[in-house]
Amino acid sequence: MPAKALERLEAELGFELERPASAEHGDFATNAALQLAPERKRAPREIAQELAEQATTHELVERAEVAGPGFVNFWLAPAWYLGALGEVLEAGERYGGGFVDPVERVQVEMVSANPTGPITVASARNGAYGDSVARVLAHAGHTVEREYYYNDAGAQMDRFRASVEAVRRGEAPPEDGYQGAYIAELAALDGDPVPTMLHQIESSLERFRIHFDSWGLQSDLAKRLPELMPRLDTYEKDGAVWARSSEYGDEDDRVLIRSEAQGGEPTYRAADVVYLVDKLERGFDRAIYVLGADHHGTRQWYAAIARMLGYDPERVEVLLYQLVHLIQGGRQKKISKRRGDVVFLDDFVDEIGVDAARWYLVNRGPDQTIDIDVDIAAEKTQKNPVYYVQYAHARIAGILRNAPSSPSNSLLQGPEELASEEKELIKRLVEFPGIVEEAVERRGPHALPNYAIRVADDFHRFYHEHRVLESEAQEFRLALIRATQMVIALSLNLVGVEAPERM
Repeated sequence: MPAKALERLEAELGFELERPASAEHGDFATNAALQLAPERKRAPREIAQELAEQATTHELVERAEVAGPGFVNFWLAPAWYLGALGEVLEAGERYGGGFVDPVERVQVEMVSANPTGPITVASARNGAYGDSVARVLAHAGHTVEREYYYNDAGAQMDRFRASVEAVRRGEAPPEDGYQGAYIAELAALDGDPVPTMLHQIESSLERFRIHFDSWGLQSDLAKRLPELMPRLDTYEKDGAVWARSSEYGDEDDRVLIRSEAQGGEPTYRAADVVYLVDKLERGFDRAIYVLGADHHGTRQWYAAIARMLGYDPERVEVLLYQLVHLIQGGRQKKISKRRGDVVFLDDFVDEIGVDAARWYLVNRGPDQTIDIDVDIAAEKTQKNPVYYVQYAHARIAGILRNAPSSPSNSLLQGPEELASEEKELIKRLVEFPGIVEEAVERRGPHALPNYAIRVADDFHRFYHEHRVLESEAQEFRLALIRATQMVIALSLNLVGVEAPERM
C-alpha cells in the first residue's frame, strides 16, 4: 500500500508530529526542539525557530510558528490533505493493514471452556477479545487460525455427566454437580451429553461471529504424553512426578503425574505439555493462548516448557483478561455455572444483540474488569456508543445512495481552502494505521472502538456544519465521507461488529 501520509511528511521534515489539543495551535506540532536542546546545548526556542524556518521551505507546509518554551506549530497546505485522503481511498479495505514483516502463521486458542454447560458471558469475553486479536493480526498480514481446546475427561466432566444422569433417574444432581434448566434439557435427550453440549457451544459462538478452524480434544492429545515424558526434565517426590520447571523460568516446579495415593493420573499441566508441542509441531510460528487472569502463573509455565523442550519461548504468548460484571436494575448479577445462577452468552445476546455484546466485551483493555450495564447496552439509541458509531456509518450510506454518482477514488483536485471540520476529519482518518499497529503490538483491540467513536464525533461535527450534496465541494466531500465510512467499517469489523447500511 502507499506510504502513510503523516509518516512520509515526518521523514521529510526530520522530526515527529503530533496533533495539538486545539486546532488554534496548528494542524500539527512538534517538541523536537525541546528534545534537541540538551544535546546541542542551545536554547530550545532558538532551535525551534530554525526548525520552523526549514519547515516552511517544504511545499506542503504553509506556515510554522514557535510557541511556548520551544514548540513549533504547523499549518499544512490543502495538497497534503488531498494526498492523505487519496491514500485512504486508494488502499480501500487494505487501509492500515498488510504491514507486518515477517508474516507469521499464528494460532489463537480461545474460549476453550469445559463443555459442562453453555458458554457464559465470562467465557464470551475470552472469545470477543481473542477473536478481535485474531482479526487485527490477520489485517496486519499474518495468517491466523482459531482453535478451541476442550477437556472431555476428568473430574469436572464426571460431575457434569453424573448431574445429567441423576436428573434422568428423577433425582437431584449431586451436591458438587451442576444445576440449572440446561441440565434438565440435556437429561431429556439420550446418550452422552458432551457432544450435544459441544454442538450448542459451537452454534452459540458462530452466532457471536467466532468461527473456529479447529477443535482440540484433550483425550486425544493425552495419548502422546508417554512419548514426551523422556524429553522433559523431571524428578520424583512424594510419589509424584514433577517437572523441574523452576530451572527454566517458572515460579515453581509443577506436578505432571499425581502420586498413586492421589490416583496416579496426569495433571492438566501434563496436558499443557502435550498441547504446546502439538501446536508448535503443526508449524505455527506463534501460539497465542487467551486465558482468564486467574491463569497468571501459566504464562511462565508455558515459556518454561518451551525452553525445556528446546523451543523458542518467544513463539508462545499468553494473553490474560479480567472478569465481567453485569449490572441490571442497578444491581450486579452473580454468576456460578454449577449453582445454575449464570448468565449465558445466548441470553445476553438475546437481550442486547450481537453488535452491542461484541462491543461491550472488547471496549476495555484486557487488564481492566468490565462492568456492563445491561439496560444501557440494550438501548438502540445514540446514547449507546455502538449504535452511535453505526448510525454515522448508516447516515453516510444514506448520503451516498442519494449521490448522483459514486465518488472517484482518485482525487485530482479539491477546494482551495479546507474547512476546519474537513481537516479534523482527514487527520482522524490518517490516525487509523497507527491505531491498528498499536493494537497488534499491544494485543489491545480495545483501541478500535474508542477510535471509532472519535471518527463518528468528527463526522457528525462536519455533517452539522457542511452540506455534502449540491454543494460547491460536492465531489471532494463525497470522497471524504466515503473514506470515513470505510474507516468506520474497518474499525467495527476488526472487533466483530457489523457496519449497517440502514438503521
